[in-house]
Amino acid sequence: MITSNNNILIGENGRATLLDYKYEATNQKLPVVVFCHGYKGFKDWGAWSLMGSAFAKAGFLFIKFNYSHNGGTVEEPIDFPDLDAFSKNNYSIEVRETKIVLDWIENTDLPVDKTKINLIGHSRAGGITTIVTANDHRVSKLITLAGVADYAERFPSGKALEEWKEKGVMYVKNGRTKQDMPHLYQFFEDFKNNEEALTILKQAQKIKQPHLILHGDNDEAVHVNDAHKLYEASPNSQLKLIRDANHVFGASHPWHKDHLPEDLRQAMQCMVNFLS
Repeated sequence: MITSNNNILIGENGRATLLDYKYEATNQKLPVVVFCHGYKGFKDWGAWSLMGSAFAKAGFLFIKFNYSHNGGTVEEPIDFPDLDAFSKNNYSIEVRETKIVLDWIENTDLPVDKTKINLIGHSRAGGITTIVTANDHRVSKLITLAGVADYAERFPSGKALEEWKEKGVMYVKNGRTKQDMPHLYQFFEDFKNNEEALTILKQAQKIKQPHLILHGDNDEAVHVNDAHKLYEASPNSQLKLIRDANHVFGASHPWHKDHLPEDLRQAMQCMVNFLS
């Protein structure tokens, strides 16, 4: 039987957010898998919960959580009612909050094997988890799933950057909710102030842990070249491309089926093999 539960986690700036876990009831200590969502993402998007159940059945304790400034709230975690919080988010916050989750695992009385804590970062969080793994010995293994390799190149440049600085805010359309989602200029300033620590490929070079790079070769949001760059930079990495898979491995939101899409099922098999 799968045990699951929702918890409130206190993140950056004292802001409450949600964390949940799933595992098969056992007397043994279980290896942990922590899933970190990407940009404009959230822990309950699409088929992520189904993926968590698959990890639980495979003998892992699966944890997923919302970054506290992702635009959701404890009461409304699916959509983005708090655009003010979203506007104040940045990469540094997400790095620190990933470490808060590692702290939470260290202090929990759940049946976890604290010597086997594995991170999965999807999309933007592929970069976040790469940075955390490079600098935190508590991480045993890393999986980057359609992971970003370079934050600098994802910022606007030239006139668009000047306009952002001048106005103090830039808006990005959310295709699902149709919201105009604001980024304050502090997002870019924080990156420039911490550029060394937030340069993914530079941090990847320091990784001593095993690293699986999983990417769809038909990814429309993060080009497959990012996977090749990560593979070149990360010394203990292996690269697995899923043929014709897109950025979310065939999933969508909401996901009403009781089985994983085929591309995500393939990715899941690769992840379990790697972690086992």
